[in-house]
Amino acid sequence: MSADKPLNDRDIIVVGGAGYIGAHVCKTLSKYGANPITFDNLSSGHAHAVKWGPLETVDLRDAGATEAAFQRYAHVETVIHLASSIEVGIGETHPAEFYQNNVLGAMNLLNAMRKTDAAQIIFSSTCATYGETDAMPLTENQPQIPLSTYGKTKLAIEHMIESYHKAYGLKYVTLRYFNAAGADEAGEIGEEHDPETHLIPIALRSAMGLRGRMKIFGTDYDTPDGSCIRDYIHVSDIALAHVKALLALDTGLAATSLNIGTGNGVSNLEVLQTIERVTGLPLPYDPAPRRGGDLSRLYADGAKAKAIIGFEPQHSGIETIIKTAWNFHKREMD
Repeated sequence: MSADKPLNDRDIIVVGGAGYIGAHVCKTLSKYGANPITFDNLSSGHAHAVKWGPLETVDLRDAGATEAAFQRYAHVETVIHLASSIEVGIGETHPAEFYQNNVLGAMNLLNAMRKTDAAQIIFSSTCATYGETDAMPLTENQPQIPLSTYGKTKLAIEHMIESYHKAYGLKYVTLRYFNAAGADEAGEIGEEHDPETHLIPIALRSAMGLRGRMKIFGTDYDTPDGSCIRDYIHVSDIALAHVKALLALDTGLAATSLNIGTGNGVSNLEVLQTIERVTGLPLPYDPAPRRGGDLSRLYADGAKAKAIIGFEPQHSGIETIIKTAWNFHKREMD
């Protein structure tokens, strides 16, 4: 095993590997010597983003199809699970869809794993499992009382994985992401959500004249400029956290849950100002009322991730995030 390719030509199943974060995970796995095998139903992911290994078109809600796909790769030991419905607003109006896709899908996945050699999982969770709190920075000891259906489904999966660990010996790392942002440095992959709900790609498209004026929801928060503060972590750093988690499982880690963030907060208005500076384009916005449930501040304590798996962000300065996102999105102007 070479030091620069520690995953040594190893096959790893990446569920949701055609999505935004999943594609970056696959690219990073390939960089470290692994062969990512994407399982995806392409409901929100993109086949053109699967560039570093094979694509198996499979829907986790179909237990039989999921088990059959796993049997084709029965030798694989590690699964990275990123597939889920994520649009918070849709989850509130269509909770049945979210529970079926996220929770039932995860149960079918775990049961299929039990019938093969897949004995360890890295699960893509979220800081939305914590719910409303003023205790910043957020540590992993904060009570998990999610407000949204999205957060509740992610927490249900966390509990399921913990139960499978205790009963069946499943090894796991749960990664609770904060605000994923940015794009692959080479511009090969980036955010392509439909509908798009994330601030940075929406703002970039507004600056390019591809959509209407921006709205800033809440300008009267108890923050230096009155807008919400969030922890933006570069998607390539999130991908790196998966590799670090996998190497830790390989060297004896049995079970843990970790925040994946930077520990630094950036306000909505700072994001818009950085976009104007990076792109050279004006970005007009209109103030709008606060949205229910939005916290004034939300940022991570990353000490546990550093201590347990040796993870530290490398690309998550807000200017780097904006530059890489702009490099990807400006192609829409061509």
